[in-house]
Amino acid sequence: MFTQYDPDTNEYLMVEEPDASASYTYADYLKWKFEERVELIKGKLLKMTAPNRKHQDVSRELLVQITSFLKNKQCKVYHAPFDVRLPKKGEKDDKNIYNVVQPDICIVCDITKLDEKGCLGAPDLVVEILSPGNSKKEVRIKYELYEESGVKEYWILNPVEENVAVLLLNDNEKFGGAALYTNGDIILSKAIQGLQVNVTDIFLNN
Repeated sequence: MFTQYDPDTNEYLMVEEPDASASYTYADYLKWKFEERVELIKGKLLKMTAPNRKHQDVSRELLVQITSFLKNKQCKVYHAPFDVRLPKKGEKDDKNIYNVVQPDICIVCDITKLDEKGCLGAPDLVVEILSPGNSKKEVRIKYELYEESGVKEYWILNPVEENVAVLLLNDNEKFGGAALYTNGDIILSKAIQGLQVNVTDIFLNN
């Protein structure tokens, strides 16, 4: 069960969950209010796994590092829950947007993409932190979506194995082979000039 906004009564009403076989848009998404976080990928509703403590610890540490680096710079950093709409090129109508994700962390340098709803268009850098509940299918879906949408740099953090896979969008608009960083390594971002992250510091206190 979840709640959906009814414009006639100006209230949220308890209704059955959306049909898993149906296709939905961002306009539909805006009417919903779930107890848990959800994303919309290619029109299909995807419930997100609740983050565990280690996930939150890693996210907080990385966010602190990035926030400190970006102080007084144009680029902005955001963390979930934060809606990132990934439409087809040039599309802005909520009724024609079928992808809405909530990356664990994202950096947006083109501030024209930002509005009161979140971000419309691909962030420059996206960070996703794996949780025990993530399936290979979910990881693959996100990979393909970020690639198709033009995310310049994609980091996948694994708190259990304490490593970071970094993928860069190449000239063919495809992610190249992942570079794997472990404790002791320094990640030098290509999308965010000057950003350096020590992998040891991300996982040190977790």
